[in-house]
Amino acid sequence: KGYLYLTGDYYLTLRRRLRIARKYKADMFIAIHADAFRDNSARGASVFALSQRGATSEAARWLAVKENQSELMGGVDLSDKSHLLRSVLINLSQNASVRISLRIGADIIHSLSRFAALHHHKVEQAAFVVLKSPDIPSLLVETGFISNSYEERRLISPRYQHRLALALESGVVKYFTLHPPRGTWLASIKNKGDEPYRRYKVGRGDSLSRIAQLYRVSSQSIKSLNRLHGDRLLVGQDLLIPLP
Repeated sequence: KGYLYLTGDYYLTLRRRLRIARKYKADMFIAIHADAFRDNSARGASVFALSQRGATSEAARWLAVKENQSELMGGVDLSDKSHLLRSVLINLSQNASVRISLRIGADIIHSLSRFAALHHHKVEQAAFVVLKSPDIPSLLVETGFISNSYEERRLISPRYQHRLALALESGVVKYFTLHPPRGTWLASIKNKGDEPYRRYKVGRGDSLSRIAQLYRVSSQSIKSLNRLHGDRLLVGQDLLIPLP
């Protein structure tokens, strides 16, 4: 896996950030913010994906901007396609990206809920510019409220920042391990049918130690593969089980 990040203190416009992500063929885009509100009792983390209204307006923008017609969308050159076909392709690409974003966002919320307060307990949807890449799954994560003195202290703590980073990584890694992008190492492993793990859905009465014993692996190896920070499991939770 790789990451792009700033190497200095300078500002990039929101659209410029999206162009950089597309330039380097990003598989995922995550904007990380700290929220603020006039009521200093407001608290909790939130995760946002693109709304239908935002998707519709962005599709119209892509169709209107001539330069976009030579961009690649899911491996298809749009420049020689009719207006109707371009519209259909963009909508299909957007729908897939939003669907993936919602799934990854739900896993991130699940990871955050283990140690952080949540402002929203499900992935919200909005028309934020940073979510508008038509073919790149995108999320906006509000890590908490800096206008809340308690959360401000947590947000400036290196330890808490590390836990936040692990929660984001957990959601992304879990999705792309199960659904690897084409042409990646993960995809080649999956296509060979030689995955280095099994899948297991947690049932009622299951415990980490019981599952580890069942598959003859250590509890720690399961926790490490799934980025778990404790032994608590939820009914219906999907786990990756390493091969012994």
